[in-house]
Amino acid sequence: MSTGLRKDFLWGGATAANQCEGGFDAGGRGLANVDLAPHGPDRFPIILGHMNNLEFQDHHFYPGKEAIDMYTHFKEDIALFAEMGFKTYRFSIAWSRIFPKGDELEPNEAGLKFYEELIDECLKYNIEPLVTITHFDCPVHLITEYGGWKNRKLVEFYEKLVRVLFTRYKGKVKYWLTFNEINVLLLIPFMGAGLIFDEGEDRKQATWTAAHHQLVASATATRIGHEIDPENKIGCMLAGGDFYPATPKPEDVWESINDSREHLSLIDVQARGYYPSYLLKELEREGVKIPWVDGDAEVLKNHTVDFISFSYYMSKVSQNQEDRGETTAANLMSSVKNPHLESSDWGWQIDPLGFRITLNTLYDRYQKPLFVVENGLGAHDTPDENGYVEDDYRINYLRSHLAAMIDAVEIDGVDLLGYTAWGCIDLVSASTGEMSKRYGFIYVDRDDQGNGTLKRTKKKSFDWYKKVIASNGADLD
Repeated sequence: MSTGLRKDFLWGGATAANQCEGGFDAGGRGLANVDLAPHGPDRFPIILGHMNNLEFQDHHFYPGKEAIDMYTHFKEDIALFAEMGFKTYRFSIAWSRIFPKGDELEPNEAGLKFYEELIDECLKYNIEPLVTITHFDCPVHLITEYGGWKNRKLVEFYEKLVRVLFTRYKGKVKYWLTFNEINVLLLIPFMGAGLIFDEGEDRKQATWTAAHHQLVASATATRIGHEIDPENKIGCMLAGGDFYPATPKPEDVWESINDSREHLSLIDVQARGYYPSYLLKELEREGVKIPWVDGDAEVLKNHTVDFISFSYYMSKVSQNQEDRGETTAANLMSSVKNPHLESSDWGWQIDPLGFRITLNTLYDRYQKPLFVVENGLGAHDTPDENGYVEDDYRINYLRSHLAAMIDAVEIDGVDLLGYTAWGCIDLVSASTGEMSKRYGFIYVDRDDQGNGTLKRTKKKSFDWYKKVIASNGADLD
């Protein structure tokens, strides 16, 4: 039975270096902002940029230092991905593994060799690498010496990074993402852009300065990627999910429009090539100046992305401040609670139809191919004595979301390149720093305090997803 998905639909899974790789000081790797997000109550103040933390503190546990040690387990892990039938594997490059400080003249060969071996391992199984160039990573030296993405110099350091990557992996990697969930830098500026703020500093100006620099860097990467290899496909990446008005009250509808615009504003620039008028007016009212230099407008206009990728975990609800009701967590942000939806163990509301709605919103808005690069259920898993997890709740979540995704393609005509389930192997949660918030088809024996053997075992969902891929989405039972 046909699902409407293309025959070469890219099924697979997704991870991020800082959440799975470990080896924080191996192979000449330097320290990065993402290494310094601890488990516990200080995590959010740090990733928000409210609490400066530029070196390891004895009283904190830093889960990313070892994570699930994919740095030494990647061959075993990719073999398991191949057994599931992955057509693609999305992973990210740790910037400080390639340029440990970020501003060196020459890259670190050990880091380049590590990713080359990882890429070659994927290709051995005919798995297409989908590479995120920056998944929140910023070398700490670029923060202490330059102020992170507030500084224009980071555009040239990033340009050097991408030139090295595109050249080294030419012919091996075709699909690239410039910045992971670029819009979250507006919410978590330390994790998203390496920003820390001085007392009295205009945070909004600093944040939008960083955003502009990342947008220019992204367009520059797109230009260089196409120059080095015309076969390259370069995409942007959004933390996605539509905003519903809490009621038909016009004020709530207007709130949902404004929330959507804020959410999509940076993707508008990457996909269309210019700042939208609503955003220019808002920044003007706020007294925020975009730090234009000669050539910026041209590079943004002439080097838009080839496709739009996004994460989808839940929809959100908007309500005017006067009537604002109970809120719940929503992927590094909060949302008014939707009484019509159930929630995950972490309060993220489960909305398969919202997935279809979001796919339609993005395709209608940009008319570019889409790629779902994150979707999944973070849940408490209880393994048996053999490490096996009977995760029917995860299968149910994914089944309903994939059915909605297929409807968006088959019924609505959305052009979709592929789907990579988030955290295809258990990894450290970006939002909470927990291992106990598990997403994977593969269980990893490690707890929130870093204890465990790191042994990998297949969950029930492993064989289910294998069947989904083999049938190109036709068999979701």
